[in-house]
Amino acid sequence: MGDRDDKSKRMEKEEHQDERIEKIGQLTLNQNAEHKNIHLLSIIGEIEGHDNLSGNSKTTKYEHILPQLAAIEDSREIDGVLVILNTMGGDVEAGLAIAEMLASLSKPTVSLVLGGSHSIGVPIAVSTRYSFIVPTGTMVIHPVRMNGTVIGVPQTFDYFKQIQDRITGFVCSHCSIGQERLENLMMETGMLTKDVGTILVGQEAVKMGIINEVGGIDKAVRKLHELMRESGGEEARMGSV
Repeated sequence: MGDRDDKSKRMEKEEHQDERIEKIGQLTLNQNAEHKNIHLLSIIGEIEGHDNLSGNSKTTKYEHILPQLAAIEDSREIDGVLVILNTMGGDVEAGLAIAEMLASLSKPTVSLVLGGSHSIGVPIAVSTRYSFIVPTGTMVIHPVRMNGTVIGVPQTFDYFKQIQDRITGFVCSHCSIGQERLENLMMETGMLTKDVGTILVGQEAVKMGIINEVGGIDKAVRKLHELMRESGGEEARMGSV
């Protein structure tokens, strides 16, 4: 009887995990030797803002991500957050909101860029305490696009400049690239066909000071465990003061 109950509980747990992955691309990793609970957060496809995108598009909905990050901060069960990214970018305000939330978490955080982290995905990738990119991973750095808007007044130029300054300011404050260098990458004219900007692949993103290290899921998980151990030791010291 007990074995059947245990099997039933395992099946229910697996079904719940599959449902979370299917609906919101999130999962709790808790089978490690250190008995730590790691929240896996995936930023996949296009980052969706206030407008719903086509049902055929792979999207990350920020209205799902923000409440979950707030719950993670409030939870005593979650010890760290692993963010995996394969995104073309998307809504600027939504992307920056996710990046700001990640950057303000008190829990240890690590990001891993897989296929790509383009456009507004760059601030999200650098918002964690430590970042990785796989050797074939790409990052596209380009100016804020205007979606065909005809700019006829100086105020519109100023508005887009303010948005771009917010993005570059955030990125530069969370990695080691300088503002001038980042803006030069944004305005590069010789790399992207019919557009301005720069593509950085793997080690190039590290060399530019945007990403901390080249590595895959093994290094990312190992680094997160290291940060969680450091965080636990610091909390213990604070508690003994």
